[in-house]
Amino acid sequence: MIDKAALDNLAEEEKTQLKHSLEEIIERTYDLEKEYKLLQKSVLGFQELVRQLVESQPNPMWIVDKEHIETIFFQNSASKAYSNLIPLIDLSREIQEIECGQSILLVKLSTVEGDKTKRIISATDITEQKRSERLASMGRIAAHLAHEIRNPIGSISLMASTLLKRVDAKQKPLVEEIKSAIGRVERIIKSTLLFTKGVDIHKEPFPLSRLETEIHSAFENYGYTKEIRLETDFCDATVEGDFDLLGIVMQNFLYNSIDAIEESDEEEGVVSITATETPDGTLLTIKDSGVPIENENILYEPFKTTKTKGHGLGLALSLEIIKAHNGTIELLHETKGFKIYLPRD
Repeated sequence: MIDKAALDNLAEEEKTQLKHSLEEIIERTYDLEKEYKLLQKSVLGFQELVRQLVESQPNPMWIVDKEHIETIFFQNSASKAYSNLIPLIDLSREIQEIECGQSILLVKLSTVEGDKTKRIISATDITEQKRSERLASMGRIAAHLAHEIRNPIGSISLMASTLLKRVDAKQKPLVEEIKSAIGRVERIIKSTLLFTKGVDIHKEPFPLSRLETEIHSAFENYGYTKEIRLETDFCDATVEGDFDLLGIVMQNFLYNSIDAIEESDEEEGVVSITATETPDGTLLTIKDSGVPIENENILYEPFKTTKTKGHGLGLALSLEIIKAHNGTIELLHETKGFKIYLPRD
């Protein structure tokens, strides 16, 4: 506060000078206030820019307290799907892989520059990468085992065929069951080797009736315990494709249908396979009266199956073969079954 007595004792020139000084101070104060507001606006704008940049990131990100990471200062929208990740993080490791629900995340921790009290946590979903690595590893092991098993199984199959010609009538059903079991192992080996080395198709025109005959032959040679009826209705048409590979596809769907009926509570069942022409190609429909599909999400996942029989490659291999023919496989929902569409070239 200015002393009034001291002010009264000032000369007029000193008073005028003091007045100018005060006016300059006031004006400078206004200027500082304007600069502060502009600076504040700039800081807020920068903060908003940073927020938008973080928000735009597809990967989950958090800014948390350095020592207590459960205290979250900021997180983007992508992080909300992984709300249970934070407690799983090991603070002693800057980079780590964490399984969170059905996902595998690569998590990185870093400190905030200029603020040692906060951490930045970022996570990248590497589930597909890990899945591919596991599949590649499983594929190599499966291919090795298939090669090792193929020769002794071939010898056993040959000896079983020889034995079938020599045993008496009472023993033949037992040998035929052995041959059927060996046939299943041979199919698994063939599917495994075909899946691991990749599908290479060789197209040629063939009548659908030939594929229908192949399906009936596969049905007669497949082992089952219930009364199962196979119904086929194929149009009189010609398809251009790889007959052997398409035969494997139809066998896989046929065997899956039979196994589904075997697992049902009914003592009998029906498998229906039809082939019809469309304006642009051929439509194959497979239906059965067996148990419903338990998990649609793993239908085409290699080495995964919900059946008591099977190795989890049938549908995965079938999908690869149909894709190689530029076709599609569709799961039916109104009734249990599948539609396979083969376009005309």
